[in-house]
Amino acid sequence: MRGKPPKNFNPVLLVLSAPSGAGKTTLARKFLEKHPDFGVSVSYTTRRPRKGEVEGVHYYFTDRETFQKMIERDAFVEWAHVHDELYGTPFSEIERLHNEGKGILFDIDIQGGVNIYKAYPDRTLLVFILPPSMEELERRLRNRKTDDEKTIEKRLKNAQKEISIARDKYDYFLVNEDLDEALKELEMIITLQGEG
Repeated sequence: MRGKPPKNFNPVLLVLSAPSGAGKTTLARKFLEKHPDFGVSVSYTTRRPRKGEVEGVHYYFTDRETFQKMIERDAFVEWAHVHDELYGTPFSEIERLHNEGKGILFDIDIQGGVNIYKAYPDRTLLVFILPPSMEELERRLRNRKTDDEKTIEKRLKNAQKEISIARDKYDYFLVNEDLDEALKELEMIITLQGEG
């Protein structure tokens, strides 16, 4: 589910995807702190903000009716249903970062990553972040204390599906056991890709 990319578009697109709790957002934040030549694409979502999330920084929080109108206007390069909510990457964010001369980091789900790749196949690098184990993933989800038991079980079930799908779609896989090591591996992947 996607719209059409703007003409004359050529920034580097780095897509990070992972099951909930694998540490994707933390890794993305560390990467951006170290690499100011990249900016993050802020997505729209219909879910409620979590504690500490800021409008326009972490997401643009909106209602389903507004989101649906944006779909009808082809405002999104991609959008998807994830965990019973809607998430979408607006063209306006991609254009904003492109105009700033930055590479673009996407912290999005697999569906979104695949759609970004379809829109910009020559510019997109797909990296999937894996947890060290499913047991560690469950521990991380429980320690977040943001979800009820039913939601945690759903996220664990979805994680297995996402990992299976990513094996056929993503360019690189990175195990996030230690954040500093994961960051070094991500930087190495980008360097290798740039040389290829």
